[in-house]
Amino acid sequence: MRHSAKNKSIDEGLLLAYIILVIVGLVMIYSTSSIIAEKKFGSNLFFLKNQLKWTILSAIAVFIIVKINIQRLAIYSAPALFVILLMLSLVFLMPSVNGAQRWLMLGIINIQPSELFKFVMIVYLAFSLSNPKRDITKLKELLFPYLPLIGVGLMLILLEPDLGTTIVIALSALGIFFLAGARIKHLSYGLLPIAAVGSFVVFGLGYKKARIIDYIASISDPLQGSYQVQQAALTLGSGGFFGMGLGEGRQKLFFLPYPHTDFIFAAIGEEVGIIGLFIILSLFFYIIFRGLKIASQQPDRFSYLLASGITLSLFLNIGINLGVVTALIPVTGLALPFLSYGGSSLLVSSAAIAVLLNLSKRRVKA
Repeated sequence: MRHSAKNKSIDEGLLLAYIILVIVGLVMIYSTSSIIAEKKFGSNLFFLKNQLKWTILSAIAVFIIVKINIQRLAIYSAPALFVILLMLSLVFLMPSVNGAQRWLMLGIINIQPSELFKFVMIVYLAFSLSNPKRDITKLKELLFPYLPLIGVGLMLILLEPDLGTTIVIALSALGIFFLAGARIKHLSYGLLPIAAVGSFVVFGLGYKKARIIDYIASISDPLQGSYQVQQAALTLGSGGFFGMGLGEGRQKLFFLPYPHTDFIFAAIGEEVGIIGLFIILSLFFYIIFRGLKIASQQPDRFSYLLASGITLSLFLNIGINLGVVTALIPVTGLALPFLSYGGSSLLVSSAAIAVLLNLSKRRVKA
């Protein structure tokens, strides 16, 4: 027999795991970026200071989200998505950074609307699909209004270009639809166009085509892949069991590209070794486990879909980044939650944890 009860306390284990990862991220961002920051900006604290600002903002966001009634605010998720679509359109008016237009530059702050879209989309789908009047076992109910709204967002993000985030959003949406009761054959109707457009962009327009070819070459031997894959493999391998020591990594000396962003996991492995990476992976696993546990204990459909979608999105984000670093999948340019340098990623990942903490107070007890 089970009954519903509201807990007064949040999931403290989940909160602790999150805090530890954020602190580790700050330490490793400084360790891996200080030399690059000194050369490019004249201050070895440049990246650390920026990340600290976002960490404080993220902490405030967590505090607020844990306190609010998410279900009451979820009604505004649809108009919020339209605002974010406008923001996604405006990024194409911004200057290109490393060949991509992903950032909306608002004076002293730069933000990635794609990260906001990923988060708000999950809230919107959980709210909309929890409506008992909506029967998504019918194809028409599944396609409208979801396909146009999410499809436009995915297209804009893909054109930035940002293939990694596009994949995370698409798979997260499909996962939520599946959990909400959509038929697999109907979901395949939405998956096929996404795959077709993605294939055309990659192979037709040439976006990251070279990375795909390099990945195929790296399957048998990572050192035969792209320069990034080669350096990531060398970085991970050089750490051994116990690492070279905090701050003693050599690959960050302009050998490993993006050691403080996309490839921070490899840089961490070089300095703290397999033992350190095992601890980090254990923390990630614990967060995903707690997210699934919280989802399974929710008293209503909205909370269940929201917790499940948030957890799935985090899992995909973590899995894809680690897959890239370990040469299991092609390079996509996706940040590692909580650890990589990047304000938008940290803010949205922190908001995801805050939602899970909020919902942990509403778990069903046996």
